[in-house]
Amino acid sequence: MTDATTYRTHTCGALRAEHAGQTVTLCGWVHARRDHGGVRFVDLRDRYGVTQLVFKAEAPPVELHDEDVIRVSGTVALRPERLKNPKIPTGDIEVHVATVETFAVAKTPPFEIAQETPVGEDVRLRYRFLDLRRTRLQRNLALRDRFITEIRAFLHAEGFLEIETPILTKSTPEGARDYVVPSRLYPGMFYALPQSPQQYKQLLMVAGFDRYFQIARCFRDEDQRGDRQPEFTQLDLEMSFVGREDVLNLTEHLFTTVVASLGAPIARQPFPRLSYTEAMEKYGTDRPDLRTDTEKASGALAFAWVMDFPLFESELEEGHYAPSHHMFTSPLPEDILVLDQDPHRVRSTQYDLVCNGVEVGGGSIRIHDRALQEKIFGLIGLDMEKAKQQFRHLLEAFEFGVPPHGGIAPGVDRLLMVMLREPSIREVIAFPKNQNGEEVLLGAPSPLEREQLQELHMQLTR
Repeated sequence: MTDATTYRTHTCGALRAEHAGQTVTLCGWVHARRDHGGVRFVDLRDRYGVTQLVFKAEAPPVELHDEDVIRVSGTVALRPERLKNPKIPTGDIEVHVATVETFAVAKTPPFEIAQETPVGEDVRLRYRFLDLRRTRLQRNLALRDRFITEIRAFLHAEGFLEIETPILTKSTPEGARDYVVPSRLYPGMFYALPQSPQQYKQLLMVAGFDRYFQIARCFRDEDQRGDRQPEFTQLDLEMSFVGREDVLNLTEHLFTTVVASLGAPIARQPFPRLSYTEAMEKYGTDRPDLRTDTEKASGALAFAWVMDFPLFESELEEGHYAPSHHMFTSPLPEDILVLDQDPHRVRSTQYDLVCNGVEVGGGSIRIHDRALQEKIFGLIGLDMEKAKQQFRHLLEAFEFGVPPHGGIAPGVDRLLMVMLREPSIREVIAFPKNQNGEEVLLGAPSPLEREQLQELHMQLTR
């Protein structure tokens, strides 16, 4: 990266001992200030690091406040040996300031920026632009960027194409509630925001794109928890002419490679595999944490596969079977005949990726036979007239040659939360919603003006 711009010659994390004697210009935020016997020390911060500035008596007098945005020019000098700071990369040097320019004077922030002091979450989210200046979130978002970059590099090397799918799409029953968007041009009609790109990626398999992926934005109108957000990011991938083993091996290789590149230890390889029944009997959960106490203390990412889930939930839903994963999941081939006898005994090709007791991704081999798909629709209470209305595109595509296919969709936010040992995915998202699903920084959700409602042909009943 070239540090030099119109305003600066270097970033605040770039200077080292070899720069001693050079004249440099830096820009950033006032991170901390100290006075010692007529000499002022100021730590200047940007996202690349911190550089210590020295204002000696001959330096221009200027009043500085924490978080002021300034530009300084001066000479790089080696710090006295006893004053070197091995905790930061720039700890061997300081800049003796000759000129200073203030771009912006800052009010006193509502909480400490330089120190990671506890702050109520609503305050943090209300002033997220300040919260994001703190070291912890800067680190988290930088790691998020590296994580996604490494995923893209791995998948491109494996022959995958990154293809975007629509955000404005059709509302279909896929489990959670949809977020809906009214159409101005078609009164009484609505788009839905995608809960996942599931149907589009299956159609891409029909189209012949046998290795697809996307860093996908997804939306689900569900109650919030520490590991949920109304909108979230997942790695969405799908492959054609594959069986379950192919998807598991590819995914395992992906995360072994990517997590290792980020310096995080993996407790055990290959990832252990447990059946759903085994996990429930042995651990009492389908999201077991397999780490030993030693592995927990070391910060090790214990991945495991949970497989052979029941195709349907144990309880009927309004007199019909309810899919355990989703309605496009294929039964295990050896269990297909059992569908006509006892659907609750049928196992699916679903597989969940679990890490440290958190479900971080799920996938399956998909149904690619129209007759089998129609049978599943019937079992879950979707009559053919309604199925054709809601899934015409998929059923029609199944008449034109569909390859066997399957995929997985790990959650980027959840994985990073686990890797960074954060208590909530809000700590790895730049602008998250709070626990009530509110975006408190901008103030969303918010009412519409009457004129906007009229344009959308809508009227509020209360």
